[in-house]
Amino acid sequence: MVDLRGRVALVTGGGKGIGRGISAALAAAGAAVAVSYATDRPAAEGTVADIVGNGGRAVAVAGDVGSPDDVERMYEQVNAVLGPVDTLVNNAAVFSFQPFEDVTPSDFDRTYRTNVLGVFLTCQAFVKQVPGTGGSIVNISTSGISDNAPGSALYTSAKGALTTLTRVLANELGPRGIRVNAVAPGATDTDGARDLGLINEENVARVAAATPLGRLGHPHDIGSVVAFLASRDAGWITGDVIFASGGLH
Repeated sequence: MVDLRGRVALVTGGGKGIGRGISAALAAAGAAVAVSYATDRPAAEGTVADIVGNGGRAVAVAGDVGSPDDVERMYEQVNAVLGPVDTLVNNAAVFSFQPFEDVTPSDFDRTYRTNVLGVFLTCQAFVKQVPGTGGSIVNISTSGISDNAPGSALYTSAKGALTTLTRVLANELGPRGIRVNAVAPGATDTDGARDLGLINEENVARVAAATPLGRLGHPHDIGSVVAFLASRDAGWITGDVIFASGGLH
């Protein structure tokens, strides 16, 4: 069983969807978890309440990962309440899908600000305060980096940049005892995906039929992979991208 006792994790966008599954998995393994949110405070506080109710330690922290000042404040708050962060999960993301020619500069700026700049800022802040014993960064990518679906140019290109950043940082930070990996989820059944129409009864059946394991993913499927990568059991893994997609990629 994965053991994260004594660890302090920050999960960006950790209050709902895949982020909630990740927060829950880290807490179940014994980590103290900071659940960050940009706007949905009730979701973050609900995730914290669930963790605390199950005997864990957690706190909700507000901040826009694309803002240097917000990121600095998040780390200050987590350090004050839980201690230095040794496990960072970059899960916060925005996404939209449209034909390439319909992408506007505003769409581009919004997506890259959160999905790429946000990761740069949280990683920079992480290394400034990480304990001398090192730590782990897990970036949440997408299986779309493999299937290159039409209509996904904006989102997938941002996640492609994140995937490359993962490999570069693994080389750069390895000598400091910091491992950096990515998880690439496949189609995952979340409220957000349903709200955007990405998951509905029609395509659930279609995607499940095309997936070797015969179903969509659930947030806890992704959370368990992240918890493993954050643990000492994965101590010889860095610079890798793990597809958590039921075999469909």
